[in-house]
Amino acid sequence: GGADESGISLRLQDVGVDAPRGEAHASGMQRVLIALAGLVASCLAAPAMVGGAGPAADGIARSVVLIVGSRGNACTGVALARDLILTVAHCVLPGADYKIVEFDSARQPQLRDVASVTAHPKFDLQSLLGHRATADLALLKLVAPLASVEPAPLGPAGGTVAPGDEFTVAGTGVAIRGDGKSGGVVRAATLVATGKPGTLQIRLVDPATNGETPGRGACTGDSGAPVFRNFSRPAVIGLVSWSTGPRNSGGCGGLTGVTPLVLYRDWILQTAKALGNQF
Repeated sequence: GGADESGISLRLQDVGVDAPRGEAHASGMQRVLIALAGLVASCLAAPAMVGGAGPAADGIARSVVLIVGSRGNACTGVALARDLILTVAHCVLPGADYKIVEFDSARQPQLRDVASVTAHPKFDLQSLLGHRATADLALLKLVAPLASVEPAPLGPAGGTVAPGDEFTVAGTGVAIRGDGKSGGVVRAATLVATGKPGTLQIRLVDPATNGETPGRGACTGDSGAPVFRNFSRPAVIGLVSWSTGPRNSGGCGGLTGVTPLVLYRDWILQTAKALGNQF
C-alpha cells in the first residue's frame, strides 16, 4: 500500500506558520510558538487522530511529545527518558534544527533544545519514499530534561505479532486531514494488525472498517507516533512511519504503517547508553 503522497509529517504552514530559514530562524521559531498556542487552544475538545478516537490515557499521553523543525515540519516522538526522545528518522533529516514542544502548567507551549540527533545508520530515505521497509528511527538527546514527561518503557526483546493483535497508537497529528489546526494534542486509537505482520513492517487497521472505508488511524503529524502493546503495562513496540486512505488510496483512515522495534532494540539501548541513558 502506498503512503500519503506528502508523507505524514505536519507542515507548520498548515497552521499558519512560515517555515523559518536563515537569519529568520529565531523569529520563525517564535511564530511557531504563537501558532502552537492558538492550535492547542482551538483543538483541546477535538475528537481524534482521525476517525473519531478519543484522547490518550494520561500515562500514555505524558510520554508523547511534539517535535518541530526549522524547515516547518512537525512530528511526534516518545520519551524513553526525560532527556531522550525516540522518533522516526524521516522526521529529523539533516539540514534543520529541531525542538521539543513542552507545555507548561497553563498549557502554553515552550520550545526545548535538542543537543543531538542520531538516526539509525541503515535508514534509507529512498526506501521509505518507495514504501519499502527501512530502519526509520532516530534518537534525540535533549539539552535539559523535560519536567512534564513520563518516560515510556520499551517492549521486551523478541515476541511476534499475529493478525488481529491489538495496539494503541498515540500521536499529535491532525484529527481532520488537511486541517492543520486540528493537530497538536495527543490522541489515541486502538488498531489491529492486518496482512502478514513481520519484523520489518506492521500494518494496522481500524477493526470496525478494515481499511475499506474511512476509519481510525494515523494522519499528518503522526509520523514517529509510538505504538504501544500491553504487557504488564503499555510498552513501545513500534513507530508510525506512513499511512494510507481506504483501499490503499492516498491519505489517512486506511492503513497505519509501523516500523517495529524488535530488530532495532539493541541499537536503541546501545545508542542511548552512549548518550548517557541506561534502562
